[in-house]
Amino acid sequence: MLNKYARAFFTRVLTPFAAFLLRRGVSPDAVTLIGTAGVVAGALVFFPRGEFFWGTITITLFVFSDLIDGNMARQAGVSSRWGAFLDSTLDRVADAAIFGGLALWYAGGGNHDVLCAVSIFCLASGQVVSYTKARGESIGLPVAVNGLIERAERLVITLVAAGLSGLQTFGVPSWIGALLPIALWVVAAGSLVTLIQRVVTVRREAAEADAAAADGGVV
Repeated sequence: MLNKYARAFFTRVLTPFAAFLLRRGVSPDAVTLIGTAGVVAGALVFFPRGEFFWGTITITLFVFSDLIDGNMARQAGVSSRWGAFLDSTLDRVADAAIFGGLALWYAGGGNHDVLCAVSIFCLASGQVVSYTKARGESIGLPVAVNGLIERAERLVITLVAAGLSGLQTFGVPSWIGALLPIALWVVAAGSLVTLIQRVVTVRREAAEADAAAADGGVV
């Protein structure tokens, strides 16, 4: 849902910056790699130590590379299958680092096995949700469904909650720390719903495609 509206808005906002990078000779692939490295570093350096505010700030600064690299490729007229593949693959790496960092916190200093398991479920379900669409499209199906919670929603919900929870460091009342566990449960439940939506859609589209192929083969 957020992909449809937020991406269009931020693309317009970031277009001048993308043009600036192109003039400086920076390639879209370089932006993709640097952005992913920044997200991974922010997630795995700060989150396992419970430093959610600074971790979120670092991740947010780099996560916009996902919009900038595509914008640069379009402006330069160099959009390619390789660029799309690299971008999609490194998105999965970044997502894994974010939820992996949270899982490490709850497995260690956070001392909460259930929330550690929920974080791991968010990590795994996010990967599978993306895989279902990619796999469905690879066998020729449109997978015409977005789902309740996609990547943009997962990131926004999790990072906003993590950043706000981190404000405890600055003297904000401790109740705000409950936002992150709530967000993880919401993302986990929403990801499960999205996964079911996509599996059901692929099953329906596959049945329709098989039926159409069978009808077309009748003499």
